[in-house]
Amino acid sequence: MTRLVKYLRDIKETGAIHECEEHGWMQDRADPHARQRAVELACEYPPAGISTDHSVAAILDVLDSIGDTCPECPASERGPED
Repeated sequence: MTRLVKYLRDIKETGAIHECEEHGWMQDRADPHARQRAVELACEYPPAGISTDHSVAAILDVLDSIGDTCPECPASERGPED
């Protein structure tokens, strides 16, 4: 399993991201508690051969790269801010 897949799986398990049911894009849930759980998970269970610092940095990079809307959903379904 690639490291990115592991990070995405771990982040999804914490509830920090979810998948657009229609298109499959990952979306940030904007839940600070879930984000913190993802960081804690990265600290406790870094991938083999990766330091805790690098694991946390990778989790944060992935979280920061995921938006809170699906780019394929019509703007009318995204909400007033999009």
